[in-house]
Amino acid sequence: MHRLKHLLSSALVALACAPSFAQDSCKHRGELDTPFCDEDGDLLADTPKDAKRQKNPDPLFFTNSPLEDPAVFKELMRPFVEHLAQCTGRKVRFYDVYSSAAAIEAMRSGRMHLGTMSSGDTVFAVNVAGAIPFGIRGDTGGPQGYQLWVIVKKGSPYRKLSDLKEKRVAHTTPSSNSGNLAPRTLFPAEGLTPDKDYKVVFSGKHENSVSGVASGDFDAAPIAHDILLRMADRGLVRMDDFRIIWKSRNFPPGGLSMAHDLAPALQHKIRECTYNYTYSPEMVRGFQGADRWLPIDYKQDWELIRRVARESGQAFTRTAFEREKTRAEAAGKK
Repeated sequence: MHRLKHLLSSALVALACAPSFAQDSCKHRGELDTPFCDEDGDLLADTPKDAKRQKNPDPLFFTNSPLEDPAVFKELMRPFVEHLAQCTGRKVRFYDVYSSAAAIEAMRSGRMHLGTMSSGDTVFAVNVAGAIPFGIRGDTGGPQGYQLWVIVKKGSPYRKLSDLKEKRVAHTTPSSNSGNLAPRTLFPAEGLTPDKDYKVVFSGKHENSVSGVASGDFDAAPIAHDILLRMADRGLVRMDDFRIIWKSRNFPPGGLSMAHDLAPALQHKIRECTYNYTYSPEMVRGFQGADRWLPIDYKQDWELIRRVARESGQAFTRTAFEREKTRAEAAGKK
């Protein structure tokens, strides 16, 4: 009996240590979290070599990281999701989330297989959840870009960034590129340093920042310009109510990502169906003229986003993700 207990105990220890051995066998991981490996050096998690660890789900769960009203964005994306279902021959179900952190957690845990992420959240999703960005909005001219705009009420006295010292300025979420990271990197050269010249107030999403400026809750806000245009198009705000006091260079827009552990044949089929899709008229209008998904080279196309984050002091690690998630949740309760 004693020998049996000893053998069982040894077996349990071996099982408990197995994941560590598997992780340690990875020759190169880069900035990816420990469940993932990047042996080909493309900065993305490799598909598991063991076929037993590759997933072939039906239904596929799709989510939209909520940059704006989740219900409105879901409806905007519905024609594409219906196309994916028909093209792949699988059911595609929406997985509703109400924060970007929840979307990233859902992909990490395997509850979500496909979805859209903002530019900044995409990097967290890659490193923390093993996301594989594969589609970006565009047209015949190439990928579509977006700008960081700083908006104030039209009747306000603010004309330049330095006018916002000691004012109430809304950022969106800690991991947002246009809503937080880029302002921290780009504003100091314009005479305004976040958290030094003004206290950052997190609104939760771009729509909240825009609405807050319109209502007077915030004096100003850095936002993604395409979201403001969509809100104006839906009649939620009027462009004439705002003054744009600063514009950035172009950034890549948020894109489509899939889980790294989907079976290779399924990954190929999803890419094929995505790149062959022509946007519905509603999507063309909602995405300011973009009419298709174009392939992504994450290492190259997201280099600017990663550099802005580094310069702002942001690390896209699991520890940083947990810290930023806690900060965002605390800000949301205020």
